[in-house]
Amino acid sequence: MAPDTALSSRPAQATPKMAPGPPRPVPPPLRRPGAAALPPRLRSAHRTVTKMEVGGARAPPPFWAEGPAPGQTYIPGGPGPAASLLPFTRTLSPMVTGTSVLGVKFAGGVIIAADMMGSYGSLARFRGISRLLKVNDTTMLGASGDYADFQYLKQIIDQMVIDEELLGDGHNYSPKAIHSWLTRVMYNRRSKINPLWNTVVIGGYYNGESFLGYVDMLGVAFEAPTLATGYGAYLAQPLMRDVLAKKPNLTKEEARDLIERCMKILYYRDARSFNRYEIAIATEKGVEVEGPLTLEANWDIAHLVSGFE
Repeated sequence: MAPDTALSSRPAQATPKMAPGPPRPVPPPLRRPGAAALPPRLRSAHRTVTKMEVGGARAPPPFWAEGPAPGQTYIPGGPGPAASLLPFTRTLSPMVTGTSVLGVKFAGGVIIAADMMGSYGSLARFRGISRLLKVNDTTMLGASGDYADFQYLKQIIDQMVIDEELLGDGHNYSPKAIHSWLTRVMYNRRSKINPLWNTVVIGGYYNGESFLGYVDMLGVAFEAPTLATGYGAYLAQPLMRDVLAKKPNLTKEEARDLIERCMKILYYRDARSFNRYEIAIATEKGVEVEGPLTLEANWDIAHLVSGFE
């Protein structure tokens, strides 16, 4: 027999069949008693499907997701799962504010003054805060505007002075140096759309020269023999310029009398001012801060003022 014939006549072997096993269990429908069963595409043996997911909405976070945790400090609005969803905001308006700062040059020095009122809007909230800062023996400054931003600047300047003194090289910050530094700081923060909400008057006496400079929240800066911020720029500045136009070189006593007169006028006319104030004087002997001082005001003619009801 030919080999091909022998191979073709051999019966083919059948493939063994597996015995059918038990059927796989089908998960029960995910539904409450009495509710309709969910569609098969939403059934799963690994998770629970909520009603909000069925409707395409997002499930809300747990009730205490943003609340306090046991044994931890709770900071409302602090870092948390929802913090990244909130918009990033900047300071849009100052909170506790101070009003005018006045400054005048005189023969042999500079004098600046500011009241001690911290206003929360129109509320006379704090009546004993200092808005003048002695930087070192040659430099001083006063700030109007947001008091928290002034405190921030004060902390930075105090640390700068400490770092400079630790060098022990015999140099310290001059009034012009602080004024120039503040112009850069203010303009830098303004460029970030996050300004320090202050207007600063820098005064001092260094190397036989008096210095009086101005920096505002936008970084605008200049020097002048008389300076005033806030409401004082409208009421006190014309008076001080008029006096210096008649006598350019004032004595220390004349400059102090002028400052006290302007502070009294501001107390009468500026609703955010106060009769308690401080004065800082820079001369060749150093910087001296005086206060709190109190203005003696007379309101006997107040009933005669009309037209502002």
